[in-house]
Amino acid sequence: MDAVNPEQTPALTHLRHDGSAQMVDVSNKAETTREATATATVRTTREVLGLLGSGGLPKGDALAVARVAGIMAAKKTPELIPLCHPLPLSKVTVDFELGTESVDILATVKTRGVTGVEMEALTAASVAALSVYDMVKAVDKHAVLTDIKVLAKSGGKSGDWTL
Repeated sequence: MDAVNPEQTPALTHLRHDGSAQMVDVSNKAETTREATATATVRTTREVLGLLGSGGLPKGDALAVARVAGIMAAKKTPELIPLCHPLPLSKVTVDFELGTESVDILATVKTRGVTGVEMEALTAASVAALSVYDMVKAVDKHAVLTDIKVLAKSGGKSGDWTL
């Protein structure tokens, strides 16, 4: 990881001058359409991935359960992350890509508002991954959650970017 240069690092907006936490004032920000996509990966065995794909796990259709868990989590983000603003979410999708050694979770969240939805996308992907883990742990106690990150965001003052 690169060293942080304090002269190039923007001020942390969630901190007041005395160092105490604050919720950022977004009242003067322009309302725009904002979208973010995040991912998480669950690494497991080929056998478990086969069961995931066929709905053959002992607990049932893990991907359907994880999809709903991710959508619910996006909607609950401000209750889980203390300084997040509650947002009117207009769309949440949670999709899965089964590989040979892992399942990738892709969560996309959209709103029309004054602040971005990166945290909602990250929360959706993370909780969907946790739900997959919960559903497979009976057959793979060594499954691993990894690579949780934002892949892309659009809208707002800082503009669009992709990883």
